[in-house]
Amino acid sequence: MHWFDDWALTLAVFIPLVGLAAVLFIPRAHEQAIKTTALVASLATLAVGVGILADFNYSQGGKLQFIVDKSWIPLIKARYHMGVDGISLPLLILSMLMVVLCIIYSWNHFPEPHNPKAFLALILLLAVGMNGTFVAQDLILFFVFFEIVLLPMFFMIGVWGGPNRQYAAIKFFLFTLFGSALMLVSFLAIFFLSKHQTFQMPQLAQFGGSGIASGTQALVFGGLFLGFAIKVPMFPFHTWLPDAHTEAPTVGSVLLAAILLKLGAYGFIRIALPILPAAARAWAPWIGLLAVIAIIYGALCCLAQRDMKRLIAFSSVSHMGFVMLGIATLTSFGINAAVFGMVAHGLITGLLFFVAGSVQERYKTREMNRLGGLLTQAPKLGWILGFTVMASLGLPGLAGFWGEFPAILSAYNPAKLTQGLFNGDQLLTFRVYLVVAAIGTVLAAGYLLWMLQRVAFGAVKAEFENVHIHDVHVSEWIAWVPLLLLIVALGIYPNLIFHITHGAVSNVSKVFGG
Repeated sequence: MHWFDDWALTLAVFIPLVGLAAVLFIPRAHEQAIKTTALVASLATLAVGVGILADFNYSQGGKLQFIVDKSWIPLIKARYHMGVDGISLPLLILSMLMVVLCIIYSWNHFPEPHNPKAFLALILLLAVGMNGTFVAQDLILFFVFFEIVLLPMFFMIGVWGGPNRQYAAIKFFLFTLFGSALMLVSFLAIFFLSKHQTFQMPQLAQFGGSGIASGTQALVFGGLFLGFAIKVPMFPFHTWLPDAHTEAPTVGSVLLAAILLKLGAYGFIRIALPILPAAARAWAPWIGLLAVIAIIYGALCCLAQRDMKRLIAFSSVSHMGFVMLGIATLTSFGINAAVFGMVAHGLITGLLFFVAGSVQERYKTREMNRLGGLLTQAPKLGWILGFTVMASLGLPGLAGFWGEFPAILSAYNPAKLTQGLFNGDQLLTFRVYLVVAAIGTVLAAGYLLWMLQRVAFGAVKAEFENVHIHDVHVSEWIAWVPLLLLIVALGIYPNLIFHITHGAVSNVSKVFGG
């Protein structure tokens, strides 16, 4: 289908925008029509995603496919250039799927103040930014989509969030904006320093930073590092995340954990590593160091939490540490593990936030000291929480295992780092990281099982003994079953992802001989 190849990515990015316009035209009183329109737009986007999956040439996964390359802003040589390869495809589909599931979950779970029209419009705008970021092949286009995500999430936290929502929203906004400003400066530096003065990512990756002095490369990489590290978020730039998650409405937390955190890690793999490889080698040990600090620090913070959502938020800091450790090895093995880890974290932590939101809705609290006996009062909800906890702590046979275990293993044999502080001892350094990351998995089991034991097991607390707690609703089942099935499917057959990513990841790691 030739026309589909030409139009697929434009449709994938802009169908939610059409849905957004339609939602804005429907009067606020017609709630059912608003919800149906938003759902149809998200399902149509997912249908395009299924079409892309069906039409994608997996034997050529390392090459860009469904390419659109048109003139956009000739004055600054920016082009409307999109394409998808094995790295962006799983993340694009994850983004489309999570938006559909969030809209289904919202059907009967709109947060206060009750305004489905504004809430769903923001979700659709988020979809435009998220999908666009994963397919953009021009640095300016990438930046535009990367920034589009900022505003809807700011309003989602600031309007529908918890008691400290304004503080959390402003902190999220300022942190991310600061990172984005540095990232834009780095993009401009790459443009002016590269031989052909272009913003096209494939061309820049081909040059591989040739003609840019190594010291300059390291500085420019530093700007990119800050822009992406804040979004991941890496230690010590993570402090906005627990506040944002704790205050955000359930759906906001789900999209933040499942997709928005991935934009930073994706930026490292898509832009920073292939375009500035010499600087990536110099920075790699430092990225690895911050990654293992995040793994341990995030886990220890989890053990100190009383709020269920805040605990899951800190667990994201720890889990994204495994993703960044895989990226820091600069090897095909490590980067494959990182992409798998991103997808697995999106499915598992997204589901954990869904469950935490449903627990809060029923008990009107997330304080784990006040909760208990969930398996007695709402057994199905309790079992789903138990299953997701097992997936999150990396139980073999579930998706979480293939995100963490290969990432840890990849640190045993990183790519040869010819520059940087760790010259002679780089192998030893990364093997120390391996041991530290492995300890992190033990801590993860500790805090996750501790949360499960306090929320799901034991006797029902006196204040909730005579309260009727509804078990899983129909809208919750519809939103959660695809996640449960995917967690099992990817755990049993991880090649579903590795088969797609391998070719494209090999192209990135070839530069490093990894």
